[in-house]
Amino acid sequence: MTKRKLKRPEVLAPAGTLEKLKTAIHYGADAVYIGGDAYGLRSRAGNFSFEEMEEGVAFAKQYGAKVYVAANMVTHEGNEKGAGDFFKKLRDIGISAVIVSDPALIEICATEAPGLEIHLSTQASATNAETLKFWQNEGLERVVLAREVSMEELAEIRRNTDIQIEAFIHGAMCISYSGRCTLSNHMSMRDANRGGCSQSCRWKYDLFDMPFAQEHRSLTENGDVKEEFSMSAVDMTMIEHIPDLIENGVDSLKIEGRMKSIHYVSTVANVYKAAVDSYIADPDNYVCKQEWIDELWKVAQRELATGFYYNVPTENEQLFGPRRKIPVYKFIGEVLSYDETTGIATVRQRNHFSVGDEIEFYGPNFHHFEQTITEMKNDEGESIDRAPNPMMILTMPVTQPVKPGDMIRKKKD
Repeated sequence: MTKRKLKRPEVLAPAGTLEKLKTAIHYGADAVYIGGDAYGLRSRAGNFSFEEMEEGVAFAKQYGAKVYVAANMVTHEGNEKGAGDFFKKLRDIGISAVIVSDPALIEICATEAPGLEIHLSTQASATNAETLKFWQNEGLERVVLAREVSMEELAEIRRNTDIQIEAFIHGAMCISYSGRCTLSNHMSMRDANRGGCSQSCRWKYDLFDMPFAQEHRSLTENGDVKEEFSMSAVDMTMIEHIPDLIENGVDSLKIEGRMKSIHYVSTVANVYKAAVDSYIADPDNYVCKQEWIDELWKVAQRELATGFYYNVPTENEQLFGPRRKIPVYKFIGEVLSYDETTGIATVRQRNHFSVGDEIEFYGPNFHHFEQTITEMKNDEGESIDRAPNPMMILTMPVTQPVKPGDMIRKKKD
């Protein structure tokens, strides 16, 4: 039997800092997206200076990976000033593409920085084939679909267009339409569409004892009022539906989370790379492994669902009432070096841990093992029982070989 030839989609990971960029690529991402000091939507992320971008691009090239820059803010009067020089600098640094939503910034980039590829941001809410054709005619290479697009719609878009399609596969969902929200503006005077979202939808809200509320509220067994009117959506995961995404011609599988930790970035990139590689290698015998699903739950901050891909989200895709699943692992350290002769690893602490703790090491390509900490020494060679100080350097014996960049986590107490 002749094996089917499928185009391998890009695994695109978030990188809020230079450390996260290197981590994502080390753990299998084919590309990363970052923010610069201007024109983006994550003002509180560790946005990149031009010098950091240069270092990031150089690192990515060593692995054959790409770096994209998000410049997807909605520009108010005067916000576009300096954008031409900004885009020209990105092009000259070697950034592979910019992700833009505002037509003014798209026009500025196309005219003042020719040669720099432009991708349409999900903020532009592209949901149909005619929209994609419009942007393709404007010279764009790729469209990031709105997260409200269903799998059926995605398939129809692919049948009717040949522009590159990027689709979100994992991470936070927005309660509004692909981020077009002004709740933060009203609640905290921070413009969500110019990089200042305070995620007001994630806040806890009291239910006032008004006639309408009194009629519709229900109580828990303890007599407490449930969170009936939460605006907080659960997160997305498409790990069990990789075949649908690939078979329907998605060119780039996008992971949300530029403000999340290297623990999250490493784990999620590792999982989706494994799933994509497995399906491309043998689609007819592909099985979604339970270990991939379990791995994603180790870094989950909220419950997980498939967003709008297969149905319109209901109250079951909202966060209210008691949590239905809670992550049980925390990130505690990373391997700096390993001595093969002695079996001793040098690690950097990221969260406190102690002798006697059960821990898990993990690295790229799903190298995992668990062990008990039997002893530790600080950087002066003194035996210690606990590692309480952030970023402290220590050594410990390990039961299997490890490599620099491997991560360590433990079950929560």
